Amino acid sequence: MITNILKLNILFLIILSFCGCITSPDYPIEPVIEYAGVSKTFMTQNNLNTDSLYLYLTFTDGDGDLGHQPEDTTRNIFIIDSRTGNIQDKFKSPFIPEEGVGNGISGDIQLLLYTTCCLFPENIPPCSAPTKYPTDTIVYQIYLKDRAGNISNTIQTEPIVILCSK
Repeated sequence: MITNILKLNILFLIILSFCGCITSPDYPIEPVIEYAGVSKTFMTQNNLNTDSLYLYLTFTDGDGDLGHQPEDTTRNIFIIDSRTGNIQDKFKSPFIPEEGVGNGISGDIQLLLYTTCCLFPENIPPCSAPTKYPTDTIVYQIYLKDRAGNISNTIQTEPIVILCSK
C-alpha cells in the first residue's frame, strides 16, 4: 500500500516537473507573417466583386497584441496591389487579449480578396476588355500592424492571373 502511494507521489512529481518546464514561445514583439497560399491563381476582372479568392497566412507575435476591440474600426492587415503600389484593401483582425507573462501567439489568417480590374498600357481604360490584352497579372503584398504599432515583415503572393475578357 505504501509503495503504491510512493509510486503515485513520484509520478506526480515527474508530471509536475514537466509542467514547470513548459515555456511560452520566444517570438519577436514585431508580428511575423508567412505566406501559406491562395485558393486559386486566377480571377475574372470586374469592379463589382463578382469573383474572389482566399489568401492564407500564418503569423506569430511575441507580445500577443494583435487586433482591436470590436467597437474599434481600426484595420491592421494591409493588401497592396503591386502593379500600382497602392493599398487595395484593409482588414481588421480579431482582438486577441494579452494574458499573463508569456504572451507569444501564433495562428492562421484567411482573407477573402475580391477581384480587381485589369490595367492596360496605351491609356486603355481599366476593366475594359481589349482583345490585344486578354490577361493581366497581379502580385499582392501583405503586411500587418499590432496594437503597439509594430509592423510585420511584408510578404507577397505568387502571381495571380486576371482574365480581362468580360
